[in-house]
Amino acid sequence: MSEFFLELFSEEIPANLQQSTRKILLENFTKLFKDKNVTFGQSFSYSVPNRLIILFHGLADQILEKKDEIRGPNINAPEKAVSGFLRSNNITKEKIFIKNTEKGEFYFFNKPEKKFKTHDFLEENIPHVLKDIKWKKSMKWADHEVHWGRPLKSILATFNSRKLEFKYYHIESSNFTYLDKELESKKKVFKDFKSYSKYLKNTGLIINHNERRDFIKKTLLKESQKKNLRLEINEKLLQEVTDLVEQPKILSCKFDKKFLQIPREILIITMEHHQKYFPTFDNKNNISNEFFVVANNDDKKGFIKSGNERVVEARLSDADFFWKKNKSQNLLKQVSKLRNVNYFKGLGNYFDKVQRIRKLSGQISDDLLISKEKVEIAASICKVDLLSDLVGEFPELQGILGGYFADFQGFDKDICLAIREQYLPIGTDSKIPKKKYSIALSLGDKIDTLVGFFGIGLKPSSSKDPFALRRLAIGLIKIILENKIKLKIKDLIISSCRVFNDQSIEFDIKKVQTELVDFLKDRFKNYMKESEIRYDIIESSTLNLNIDNILEIYQKANILNKIINKPVGQDILFIYKRVSNILVNEIKNHDFEVKGITDPGLFKNDFEKKLYKKIKYIKKDFSSIAFENNYQIQLETLSSAKNEVEDFFNNVIVNDNDMAIKKNRLELLKMLCKTFDNYLNFSIVEGKSEKTNIQL
Repeated sequence: MSEFFLELFSEEIPANLQQSTRKILLENFTKLFKDKNVTFGQSFSYSVPNRLIILFHGLADQILEKKDEIRGPNINAPEKAVSGFLRSNNITKEKIFIKNTEKGEFYFFNKPEKKFKTHDFLEENIPHVLKDIKWKKSMKWADHEVHWGRPLKSILATFNSRKLEFKYYHIESSNFTYLDKELESKKKVFKDFKSYSKYLKNTGLIINHNERRDFIKKTLLKESQKKNLRLEINEKLLQEVTDLVEQPKILSCKFDKKFLQIPREILIITMEHHQKYFPTFDNKNNISNEFFVVANNDDKKGFIKSGNERVVEARLSDADFFWKKNKSQNLLKQVSKLRNVNYFKGLGNYFDKVQRIRKLSGQISDDLLISKEKVEIAASICKVDLLSDLVGEFPELQGILGGYFADFQGFDKDICLAIREQYLPIGTDSKIPKKKYSIALSLGDKIDTLVGFFGIGLKPSSSKDPFALRRLAIGLIKIILENKIKLKIKDLIISSCRVFNDQSIEFDIKKVQTELVDFLKDRFKNYMKESEIRYDIIESSTLNLNIDNILEIYQKANILNKIINKPVGQDILFIYKRVSNILVNEIKNHDFEVKGITDPGLFKNDFEKKLYKKIKYIKKDFSSIAFENNYQIQLETLSSAKNEVEDFFNNVIVNDNDMAIKKNRLELLKMLCKTFDNYLNFSIVEGKSEKTNIQL
């Protein structure tokens, strides 16, 4: 069994392209081998900025292509199709025969068993695999036809310690690679991956990106502990830095403590997003003036350290200047300037948007029983930070900086926090607003945006969502569900449409409400799926979904999902399925209608009376204020009917000779099903199959 080793040496490839391409390369080679029945053991893909590496262990020296019956075109197909079939399989017409199938008569030929060398197979197919790579971004340089992430310089390829010889556009494969990535003056021959990785490791270069990431993380934590500092490692940044270096060295740097007066978010964004540094924090979670740089070289003379300190000092000096300038500019006096900032074509400017948010958030404040005045003040100034130099420099800090400005100018703490949190949540793992003023402002903003874009016909398609409306809708749903608040969403959509209409932005209110409610229903189902609620429970709980009741529906579905495979859940399904199956079978054979209205005066035995009494008891519990939102108790109450149901079926013949008694008993069973349906529609929920002996 042999080793296949491939290295693609190029100019430095950006981190995100490395990550996607090394994955695609490995997948493409794996697919090729599986399609051709080439056996192999372990496989790996690695990368450093200049090198993409593919490695397969345990490839067989020979490939056995089993004999097979290959179907060609239909016998009535044009001669051109038959010729193409012969040509593609390199055979003559004498080799084919006609065979009858379910779909008609077709040409076939028996492909004989064939053996060929894996070495030859690789030489033939590697160029095709490389051509099939779909780069997110690629370059074409000089007069060459090849498209690659960055100019491709050489291809090292070996199999079983022998060089693979092929040509990929203008580049001929070899068994050497460049050691000096800048000058490309030094090259070295390698016959396998083991000698290659050992040599490079001795130079300090870590080929395996996973090992490189672990080394960086471990060293960062070790160095921070030495200084009695804490690190909150941003995993996305760590991965990016890992793919920016090949010989990582951790440098400890500092900036002037005077910059610590700047909001910490500015410091963090400057270091993490702009400079790819790792900020540190003290034991009280205050940001410190020390940070770590992951360099790609030794820094014996300290030039890299001082250079990075100068860069961050310059950036923070600019931020400090703008912070001092912007924080004292009166927020209320600047609101009118928002008229000069366009929001979106057809939706007015930011001043218009602020007025809409103010009215919507004020309406939501009534439902949340909070001060309408405070919510409206927060809404009025929530977008003013867009006028600041700081947001121009740090667009990621919209809202956050507005909250700092409001705090500096003495606004109420609830107002400041609401402005800071207006855009939350911003992602799957992002926190959500928890305070009621923040909730009111965030929901008002989101509903205004959704209604606006749906109103001008820019709703998401199945494949495109350029304005991130799905994320916005999921954020709205998360805020409602995770804060356990009830809102009349349909009324808010109508109110939002009317506010737009008041600004002479005319919408078809009924159309917008219908489309947006359907959109929110789909997002709600997706949220339930992400919460790992079973598909059948999602379908049953959303069968006749009222978007205003999503909190109740979610809580019911979530509790049922937790107990469905426990005895309580199985008892509920046993009762419902047993009763509903009888109803379905009996009703379809008769022309009468069963509504669930039974007459106790027609009962003939105690088992009917006990079941009737149990149903009344369940209804009473469901209408009790004490059990209104306790869905666990409600499910336990439903499951408690099992004994009465079993006693009924064991002792009562539903299919009585007296049609009035028979119908009354079916009404009793329908009454039971309708009682269960008060929780949700159990007919769709799947349970364990049980054999039951039912007397009809």
